[in-house]
Amino acid sequence: MSYAFSMSPDIHPRYRRREVAYPGSEPPGTIVVDTASRYLYLVEAGGQATRYGVAVGEEGLSFKGEATIGRKAEWPSWKPTEDMIERKPRLAKYADGVPGGPLNPLGAAALYLYQNGQDTLFRLHGTNAPWSIGHAVSNGCIRLTNTNIVDLYSRVHIGTRVVVI
Repeated sequence: MSYAFSMSPDIHPRYRRREVAYPGSEPPGTIVVDTASRYLYLVEAGGQATRYGVAVGEEGLSFKGEATIGRKAEWPSWKPTEDMIERKPRLAKYADGVPGGPLNPLGAAALYLYQNGQDTLFRLHGTNAPWSIGHAVSNGCIRLTNTNIVDLYSRVHIGTRVVVI
């Protein structure tokens, strides 16, 4: 996947992608999402990680626990769940779905979280609202800028372990 995105000036510099020391015990290749700090870490060898700023789910809507990436998609389509429409009736106009593309809420790519072979309906995905990075605003999914989801997408594979704390 090759796209030209620029880093949005709406993003606080602390949420920009960078290499950092990682003190956790997860093995290289693991994705760790720290919802409290609004960071996603791709653990690397030697106690290092690539850290990405993220937006997380609104209170009570966040996924917590372990999952694996069960599917990957570029410019994915999106359809709100019935629960989402119930919480936010304004989403009913999208009940038939939104095709992939720059106006789609899932952005340039999505990594689908699975548990025990079943789709959890939670995603790591891009966003067309980069101002949301660093905030708790989503319906539960983890948002990255389109630049960062494209980077992460290219570095992980189906079966990658994801830990959300």
